[in-house]
Amino acid sequence: MTTREELINRRAAEAERIAVSLARQKGERRSTIKGGEGTIAWVTENLCIGCDQCTIVCDDDAIELYYKDMVSPLLNVPSNRKAQIVRDACTGCRLCVLSCPTDAIKMIDR
Repeated sequence: MTTREELINRRAAEAERIAVSLARQKGERRSTIKGGEGTIAWVTENLCIGCDQCTIVCDDDAIELYYKDMVSPLLNVPSNRKAQIVRDACTGCRLCVLSCPTDAIKMIDR
């Protein structure tokens, strides 16, 4: 039978393995995303869930949230937040792309 200590050690080892794997994937993803002054972030509206992660990581205040009426036969919600890029303020740093949980933000040429 597995002891409590063995279970704790096994969970800690698994958590560390997952953390290392996620860090490696993030590094690989960052290297494949183009960025720099010649690029700008672009939000695909229908993928954006308004989670506010992009505005938290954006140091340039280049992202603002706006409200859009939601059309849904299942949910009775009057509005939903969406992200929008402020074109002149965006520096092409790619932080918003990396933070977006739904891959709604991508980098495009200016």
